[in-house]
Amino acid sequence: MDGLREEDCVLGIIGRPVLLPCFYPQLLTSVNVSIEWRQDDQVVLNAMWRDDGDVVEWSINRASVSAEALLTGNISLELPSVDPVDNNKNYRVFIISGDNQSAALCSVCLRIAASFSFPLLRRGEAAQGNKTFLCQSGGGFPEPAVHWLIDNTAEPPEGSVKTLITSLPDSKLFNITSRLTVNVSKDSSVSCIIENPAMNKTVTATTYGADGSPVVSRASEAMWIFSTILCVVVGVMVIVGVGYQIHLDRISKRKKKEYQYQQTHANRGYKRGSPNKEEMEAMKPDKKETDV
Repeated sequence: MDGLREEDCVLGIIGRPVLLPCFYPQLLTSVNVSIEWRQDDQVVLNAMWRDDGDVVEWSINRASVSAEALLTGNISLELPSVDPVDNNKNYRVFIISGDNQSAALCSVCLRIAASFSFPLLRRGEAAQGNKTFLCQSGGGFPEPAVHWLIDNTAEPPEGSVKTLITSLPDSKLFNITSRLTVNVSKDSSVSCIIENPAMNKTVTATTYGADGSPVVSRASEAMWIFSTILCVVVGVMVIVGVGYQIHLDRISKRKKKEYQYQQTHANRGYKRGSPNKEEMEAMKPDKKETDV
């Protein structure tokens, strides 16, 4: 990397923007100057500040610097996205004033990376009582390291692993297919580990020598118990809810009947309280004749 140290490198994730840092406080007192970012010998950005403060910028692939670089001294280069072809490229920035060009103010190397997918790990049978374990992953960058572990500690026997790593012609991303052929007990765990050293990241998938291993069985049993308890709780809640609704319906019907009964008797009472003329005559006391 042309003498650049590892700490001088910036990690860019494929498809995401990345910032290549550079600060030059002396730019605050400069006038009628331009800055020029180069990738190796290719110019990727040129920005010129005029006396009135306006900036004229030219770039490839929409690279940019801050419009206030002349005020802040921050002339960092922002790349809107990165690609595997940019891996291990060196970037340098120069100050140009008239016909004079400064030495490189900043030198930054760019490393590119992308995460690998979670491994798909499948088990099969092989000759002589052996078992095969097929591990597949892809979509990552750069080329990964593939490791196998038995029971989380032991490495497989020499010659038992065959790994094929291919680079896709268009995207340059890597796909991995690794096969382990080994004789293990049904209770042994087998792990496939995909390591991306550029990102300091690993993804791991684990299976067992056979179905029904102690760990898997305990997990399945626990899940069955949990499912059963959940079904019972839900069933009880449904029964309680239905019973409560029936209780509410009965109360509603009883109140409705009581209301109708009260309305009926209220109407009867009103009729009795308003007798007609014949009833009024019948209710008058009879006149008795007396001898004087």
